[in-house]
Amino acid sequence: MALAIGSAYDYYLKTYGSQQTSRYDSHRKEDLRDTVNKIKILNKESPLYKVRMSGDVQKYAIDIKESARNIKNIVAAFSESEQGIGAAFQKKIAASSNPDAATAVYIGDSSSLTTNDGFELEIMQLASPQTNVGNFLKRDEYDFLPGSYSFDLNMNANSYEFQYNINVGDTNGDVLFKLARLVNNAHIGLKADILNGSQDMASLRLESKQTGLSPQESSLFKIIPENTHESKQAMQILGIDVVAAMAENSSFLLNGTKHSSYSNTFTINNTFSVTLNNTTPKNEPVTIGFKPGSEALTDDVQSLVDSFNSMIQIADEHSDMPSSNEKLLKDMGNVAKTFSSSFSPFGLSVSEKGIISVDREKLTESVLSEDADQTIGVLNRFKDAIGHKADEASLDPMNYVKKILVAYKNPNSTKNFVCPYISSVYSGMMVDRIC
Repeated sequence: MALAIGSAYDYYLKTYGSQQTSRYDSHRKEDLRDTVNKIKILNKESPLYKVRMSGDVQKYAIDIKESARNIKNIVAAFSESEQGIGAAFQKKIAASSNPDAATAVYIGDSSSLTTNDGFELEIMQLASPQTNVGNFLKRDEYDFLPGSYSFDLNMNANSYEFQYNINVGDTNGDVLFKLARLVNNAHIGLKADILNGSQDMASLRLESKQTGLSPQESSLFKIIPENTHESKQAMQILGIDVVAAMAENSSFLLNGTKHSSYSNTFTINNTFSVTLNNTTPKNEPVTIGFKPGSEALTDDVQSLVDSFNSMIQIADEHSDMPSSNEKLLKDMGNVAKTFSSSFSPFGLSVSEKGIISVDREKLTESVLSEDADQTIGVLNRFKDAIGHKADEASLDPMNYVKKILVAYKNPNSTKNFVCPYISSVYSGMMVDRIC
């Protein structure tokens, strides 16, 4: 059993562990109480069943749960206003004329700006980190004598001592790998990696995560070997105390006025968070402004459709696998097909399996037409429908996997009790093993 749980956690962490949490993942007490009550109602009449143990079952259930969570978060974001999706007309969404050079996110108060507010950005130089590159050494040779060595790594606010041992039989490649791991595991704002050269040569490179340099700083970090003959000699062989590239600040023109920044990401008037990605040709600035309301609405519809399609694709991928009972594909596909005729006039089409395609141009025309209220009304009803289905899938993802029925609850009994086992099947991956 431990192995099965371990593999489920391993799959979850590898696939979804790096995803950022949304503010809609946090809930009030009333929301949690409502969820508990729904679970009680759901499993009070549920029959007793067993699920065949397999990694395929666990993977499918996790995919369903996470896809449902994504849909619910998007639906929650679009449901904050009484207008639902139509509120996108009032949203302020930053847009860049050249995203390869600079991108921006609007972080200000929508009520404080007019839609004409924006600026031009000409980027002359990006902020860069400090880089030290050591000497290139033959990987399989033995340039270091066995022993204990150390060096100090001095940064502007802190100083660190690194101690390392070189054992008998350690090659140059072993030493470089050992030092790279030592620096990376210290988590002090430096990144170490090994550069490959020609003829099996290798070098250790150290790079600061911080960029830019203040006038009071001469460097972001310095490496000084311990004051012993052995450590100094080892450092001469390594050469990582030599700066290959100094940190530099970004340089750019903001509406024609020169500015600089220590980082490539900065805020402007507490209104925009700007990220510089590349330099621009002279006199060809990037224009940062706002997306039109119609484009913002189209983006919202696209994100809602993409989240829905993701659930359909998960169901379709598992439809011919032993883990699936095809209920998810039927349920989600039926939702799309129910709206198919309503979607058609404004550019949304539904495939046989339920995948929705968006004609952005036609949708934009529709939301700018006299029938915009009707279009937005259909989209809001679709939003609510898939939100309801996602809520069902989130409460009991095991409802969509094949199960072996053991016993029904007595339909004539008025004393059917909540079965805690039902709600723990997913949360603990408490799946019965059936031989």
